[in-house]
Amino acid sequence: MREGGSWPLRSVPPARRVSQRRKPIFYSLLILVVALLAGAVGIYSYAGIYGINVVLRRGTSVWLTISAADQRISPAMRLALREPAPAATAGTLEWRSIAGGFEVAELSVNAEGSVVDQILLARIDPALYRFQVHNAPAGNREPADWIKALGAVFVINGSYYSRYGTPETPLVSQGTLLGPSKYVARHGAFVASATSAAVVDLAQQDWRQALAGATDAMVSYPLLIAADGTRRAKGDRRWLANRSFVGQDEAGRVVLGTTRDAFFSLERFAAFLRQSPMGLKLALNLDGGPVACQGVSIGDFHRDFCGAWETDVRNGQLKLLAPLVGKRRWGLPIVLAVSRK
Repeated sequence: MREGGSWPLRSVPPARRVSQRRKPIFYSLLILVVALLAGAVGIYSYAGIYGINVVLRRGTSVWLTISAADQRISPAMRLALREPAPAATAGTLEWRSIAGGFEVAELSVNAEGSVVDQILLARIDPALYRFQVHNAPAGNREPADWIKALGAVFVINGSYYSRYGTPETPLVSQGTLLGPSKYVARHGAFVASATSAAVVDLAQQDWRQALAGATDAMVSYPLLIAADGTRRAKGDRRWLANRSFVGQDEAGRVVLGTTRDAFFSLERFAAFLRQSPMGLKLALNLDGGPVACQGVSIGDFHRDFCGAWETDVRNGQLKLLAPLVGKRRWGLPIVLAVSRK
């Protein structure tokens, strides 16, 4: 005991001080790991492996409230949101053959004296090419990935899918029926076999009958151009998005297209396609927005495009679908692929 009756102060050994400092760091890292694992489990429970890939690939997206004149949307979209939206006319259509039975073009969309959008087109002879529908629920493939995996020359996004990356409409993929077995369809389907490929109107035909015997097929909506001339594309005029479609012209060739911008609502898109110089007899809408994608790789010609735009109206407010983190492309759970026979 020291003078005055007090015990001497004992210093903490250096090794123990370092250990004490490390404990808060360790516990913080442990809490972070547990939180990440819990988040991953929650995402997987809600959307399966597709949800995990959504977060890992592009950090998910959110709906932002915007105005019709918002600078965060494209000039074409701001123009389309005016009341009334300006009339659109087609530019000159010049098809270019890049292989036997395979042609490409870029059709301009003109309004108020300028080009406001463009449709990337492919026109394909079904006698020389086969059409296949594929579903990869993981949603981890972009157009180039699909082309490489399938040995295809062309891919375009397909019909609608669930939050699990699985089909929301009936599909046939290599002879196997996918998607819901109970489904009411009044619009159309794309149906392909070893010898043919066509868009089918389902207004007076059950989808099961239409898909019977198909090697590959998919139901989608709305039917943008019907053979009987009826108009079935409806919806809020402010629902703008990059659009994709599959159609059939008067010569029986399959025409596929994707818009570069989001000038069109569904109703105005249908009207534009009807008066366009493509000579379409039937046209079926495919999924739109950021998943409106198209890839071509044939000979020396390559095209790799994905959309970026979609607006919607929710609770009376105009909303923009925007990435929360980063700007990576969406994966494509469902595609229509084209290969040489």
